[in-house]
Amino acid sequence: MDGFKPQKRPLGPQNTPLRPTDPSMSPNAPIAAQRLQQVAPDLQPPVLDVKPPKKSRKRLVLWITGGIVALLAILTLGGLTWYKASLTPVNSNDKSRTRVEIVSGSSPAQIARLLEEKKLIRSQFAFDIYTRITGKRATLQAGTYNLSPSESTEDIVGHIVSGRTDEFNLTFLPGATLAENRTKLIAAGYSEAEVDAALNKNYTHPLFQDKPESADLEGYIYGETYNFSSSATVEDILTKTFDEYYSTITENNLIDGFKAHGLDLYQGITLASIIQREVSNKNDQKQVAQVFYSRLNSGMALGSDVTYQYAAKKLGVDPSPSLDSPYNTRKYPGLPPGPIATPGLSALEAVAGPASGDYLYFLSGDDDVTYFARTNEEHEANIRDHCKVKCLIP
Repeated sequence: MDGFKPQKRPLGPQNTPLRPTDPSMSPNAPIAAQRLQQVAPDLQPPVLDVKPPKKSRKRLVLWITGGIVALLAILTLGGLTWYKASLTPVNSNDKSRTRVEIVSGSSPAQIARLLEEKKLIRSQFAFDIYTRITGKRATLQAGTYNLSPSESTEDIVGHIVSGRTDEFNLTFLPGATLAENRTKLIAAGYSEAEVDAALNKNYTHPLFQDKPESADLEGYIYGETYNFSSSATVEDILTKTFDEYYSTITENNLIDGFKAHGLDLYQGITLASIIQREVSNKNDQKQVAQVFYSRLNSGMALGSDVTYQYAAKKLGVDPSPSLDSPYNTRKYPGLPPGPIATPGLSALEAVAGPASGDYLYFLSGDDDVTYFARTNEEHEANIRDHCKVKCLIP
């Protein structure tokens, strides 16, 4: 019996060795990989740890660098846009002027803060950058300037660097009250503290020759347009109005005119202030002065509505003909304690030289015509015919 010999069987799909094969180990690797897929389609080739080529790393670095450069460019562009916008005027349409006093020793930062607080520049930071870039920080000069929100930061810096003294006009109106003139001074750029201190100061001036010491400056800020240097104080402004006032009074011989009717200067200004608030027409003012003189001489109350209206506003209450105030000439006879506004020249002249006549009543009609009457019956008829709206007293 022949010895047992193992038979060589061809390899088939049933007995193919299932060993992972590295395709790179044999030139027939593609064929082997194909057969492996046929035999074991679910078997995946091993994942090889292959490092990225150097070109990929360089590309990544370039992308990151480019991104950083682009971001810096955007930030730079945004910063330049903000900077240029911050140098533009706060309000190109606002031509008003604001008084700014830069005291000696002020730092550029303090100047910038002051300008921003007064709403004359958009940004103190932009102001700081601009003065550094242009080298103008060391040339900013102390002084008093009139600046406008319509000026750019460059214009304002140039103004302060020049140190030039500005001038400005200030107009006070006839018939304005002390409170209204106070507001006007503050609007001109002076602080409330400066204005109040000046208004409460005791002045030595011939204009005040008959003014009671306890009386305020109501009626004494003469209505006119004045020109001032930006360095002018509130006291300087007031003194100039006093000078103009007294000059007008003396040139027109008003003091003698007042005396001819039994009034001193203070009383003449007081009566003129009531006439100024009652009517604006020059001829009507003279006739109204005649009415008031006739009432004073006969012991009648002046009966002027503008006096209790002034008192009510000063007290902060609703106006009423029955208001208990010495200024209410509806209730109390004679002149009120003092002026209720600053009279203009025509009202002062009316007191010094009233019209002739024997009228005791007057009213301003709905058509703004002044109607005069000798008797109460005539006056009531004028109210009925010409004053259906204005004469509706609350």
